[in-house]
Amino acid sequence: MRQIPVDTTTATVMVAKNPQPKVKDRRTGEIATDAETGAKLMTVDVMFAANDEVEILSVAVPEPGISGELAMGTPVALTGLIARPWENEFNGQKRHGIAFRAVAVTSLVETAAKSKAA
Repeated sequence: MRQIPVDTTTATVMVAKNPQPKVKDRRTGEIATDAETGAKLMTVDVMFAANDEVEILSVAVPEPGISGELAMGTPVALTGLIARPWENEFNGQKRHGIAFRAVAVTSLVETAAKSKAA
């Protein structure tokens, strides 16, 4: 599957919704896991602002990659953000979209506080 790296260096990124477990199957409540590590996947909704455009993105992140307090409005850094186009058919209807995945989401509030303390 095609993976497109997303440049976040000039973007402003803030938490729009607290991290939630990523549900693989809504009927059973099964939680999605990372295929390589087996780690539980979390979904973090973020406000992504770049080039005078603002979007809310749902980003899947392995649970160990969530660093710091990620309350609504917290500025964060997204490490290794990629976009994956997807397409499927359900009940004869074609659907498509873009899924986002990051290696880590790190609170910039705690990073700034640690820098000042040092």
